[in-house]
Amino acid sequence: MSLALATLLYEWRRYMAAVVALAFSGLLVLAQVGMFVGIGKGFTAQIDRARADIMVLGPGAKALFGGPSGLPRRMIPLVYSHPEVTQVAPLDGSGGRFQNILSPEEQAKIDARTKAAAKGGKPAGGEGGGRKTEFVNVTVIDAIPGYVTVPTDYTQSMVEALRQPYAVAVDQTALKRLGVKKGDKAIYNGKTINIAVVTTGYPNIIQPTLVMSRDTLRMLGEADTGQRVGPLMVQIRDPARAEIVAAQLNKKADGKFRAWTRQELADANSSAMLDDQIIGIMLGFSAFLGLLIGVAITWQTLRGAIMANIKEFASLRALGVSMGDLRNIVMELSFWVGIVGVGAAGLLTWLVTLLASAGGVPMFFPPSLIITVAIFLVLIAMLSGFLSLGILKNSQPADLLR
Repeated sequence: MSLALATLLYEWRRYMAAVVALAFSGLLVLAQVGMFVGIGKGFTAQIDRARADIMVLGPGAKALFGGPSGLPRRMIPLVYSHPEVTQVAPLDGSGGRFQNILSPEEQAKIDARTKAAAKGGKPAGGEGGGRKTEFVNVTVIDAIPGYVTVPTDYTQSMVEALRQPYAVAVDQTALKRLGVKKGDKAIYNGKTINIAVVTTGYPNIIQPTLVMSRDTLRMLGEADTGQRVGPLMVQIRDPARAEIVAAQLNKKADGKFRAWTRQELADANSSAMLDDQIIGIMLGFSAFLGLLIGVAITWQTLRGAIMANIKEFASLRALGVSMGDLRNIVMELSFWVGIVGVGAAGLLTWLVTLLASAGGVPMFFPPSLIITVAIFLVLIAMLSGFLSLGILKNSQPADLLR
């Protein structure tokens, strides 16, 4: 075991402040990026988990929500003409006003509270709150088991339930916000719908989402029947050939559309979220603040720890260890402090993710982000160690005789 690592293990209390500073610096960046990317994943969860191997968007689209993603309806036969394509379906959706419908018992309780408040001259209060109104997003599936638009975690019973007229699915994180539960009736854009399915893993903290069949959307009068359709979801015989088929479709399209593999589009969606100007400014400020806090605290902690061990360093010089070797020990010690800080940051981020999941807030961490933050923390520790090298000049062997 190296001297630097042994020092860190046996005198860990002296370096704990540096580790904590690095951990919170990493958490500051990871938590914000994870939240922003997770919000984007909430919008695209149904697409990310669908059976589609390829997504076809308009030629100018840079992501699902960046640029014109729709395309002419006549492109559907062109995509279907590829011999490896088995299913093609356009992505459709809508949005509108959602209101819950109170049961007679709930309405009776509210009426009773209102009468009691009127007699006492006080405003009506208590739990419940009456009818709730929210603006919701709507996405569709084709209620056919195994179809390209059906997410892989939808069971056959869920698909069968959504096949019923005016049946919709709601994620469990949106139930309280919408004031409904499974089996309840509700009003969407003035028409009665039925909460037939409750899903898990599709949180959306910005706007609740309803999932319904394409037939139900058509009965509600909101289906897209024009000359243009939304992005196309494409399933092929061999998913392992998705990149090859996508390239062949792009060649056949001659600029009329662009085919993406599902993973390629997911990465583009995450990048588009992080490239947003406001989000970029916030993340840049967080990274600068993390750098400032991490370097300041880690530098002072390492400086104090080295000063506390200055007699040990002086003893090493008296034994013939060169100043260059002592600097190497300090830099290696800084490196190990950085590694421990990365581990602590990962632990804190995991705990924050658990708390966020319990509150219905989605978080997602791209692997490239995790690697970047890990390198960022190690560099902070190494920079702090470099700034602390000057204290080694005080390690004079003659001081041991005092």
